[in-house]
Amino acid sequence: MAITTNTFTWRPQQGFDPPAGVASTAADLVLLFFSGDLAGHWAVPLQEIIQRYPGAIVAGCSSAGEIADQQVSDASITGLAMRFDSTRVRSAMVEIGGRGTDDVARDLAANLPHQDLRYVLVLSDGLAVNGSMLAEVMQAELPPGTVLTGGLAADGPRFEQTSVLLNGTVSKNAVVAIGFYGDAIRVAHGSLGGWDPFGPLRTITKSRDNVLYELDNQSALDLYKRYLDGHAARLPASGLLFPLSITRGEGQPELVRTLLAVDESERSMTFAGAIPQGGRARLMKANFDRLVDGASGAAGKTVDQLGCDAEVALLISCVGRKMVLGDRIEEEVEAVREVLGAKPVITGFYSYGELSPIGGGSCELHNQTMTITTFAEA
Repeated sequence: MAITTNTFTWRPQQGFDPPAGVASTAADLVLLFFSGDLAGHWAVPLQEIIQRYPGAIVAGCSSAGEIADQQVSDASITGLAMRFDSTRVRSAMVEIGGRGTDDVARDLAANLPHQDLRYVLVLSDGLAVNGSMLAEVMQAELPPGTVLTGGLAADGPRFEQTSVLLNGTVSKNAVVAIGFYGDAIRVAHGSLGGWDPFGPLRTITKSRDNVLYELDNQSALDLYKRYLDGHAARLPASGLLFPLSITRGEGQPELVRTLLAVDESERSMTFAGAIPQGGRARLMKANFDRLVDGASGAAGKTVDQLGCDAEVALLISCVGRKMVLGDRIEEEVEAVREVLGAKPVITGFYSYGELSPIGGGSCELHNQTMTITTFAEA
């Protein structure tokens, strides 16, 4: 058994590479990651893709950079079509509206058939959900042992508007899930960061869900600005360079949180995932070499788990890493290729949050990580 793949890219000036209609194959699932800069250009290429792969589930999201093999692009659509020998795929989309993330997560899990479900890929709006709650509730609602990974859609460094896609529908306020079914599918996952802590470890003395108000009974925003110094004027974008490391309690794993917004009137900071009151927090800053090593380490984790050669590798990395690595961004993708070898097809995107289990546990929201999911049929 094997996964048959076909990759392509689309750019406004060049069109499709390879040209539409060339090397087309039957597909069960097509994943698309597209630049937020292309909002006015989606309709025509999307229709061509749907026509090119009739009957396939076509799913994806907006990004802060598109990954294809060892290249990272902007202002493009990157696509991967997959045909499975034995694995079945099903899809669901739930509109968020004004509902809480927990309700959205329950509906999404309920809309996927549960029998023989082995793995779920989630692609979510990047600004309207609490990513940690999405992961926690979905994991609890899915059948025991179901692997859950995915990411939050992005809008470059702008944090203005993100989109998800399912078949012909592009939604600015929704979550998409793809379920993989049957005993043939093999899935492995790995997630690592590479950021260095600085400043003292502080207690989270006031927070609500993913909004932080106080650290050590002081205004968290004032403390944050003091540490950022000259970078403070460019918040919230500059916050990508200084994420927050949090722990829920003694012996609990560290999770990294990305800043999404600040509220000057409330002196508050909104992060991509939950900030637990009573937990501990510390600022972090970039270490270039460790970021690349983190990507390599995440790939290594998948090799240890999968038990066979990967056929597809889905890379979801954080926009903050892209900002730090700059022109050298492809080094982290090249590090993944070096570990995984020449066989697997690599695709993915730069996100506002990454969803992956820690070790063999439940799925968690991560920020500022390289998260890798590898697939094979065996």
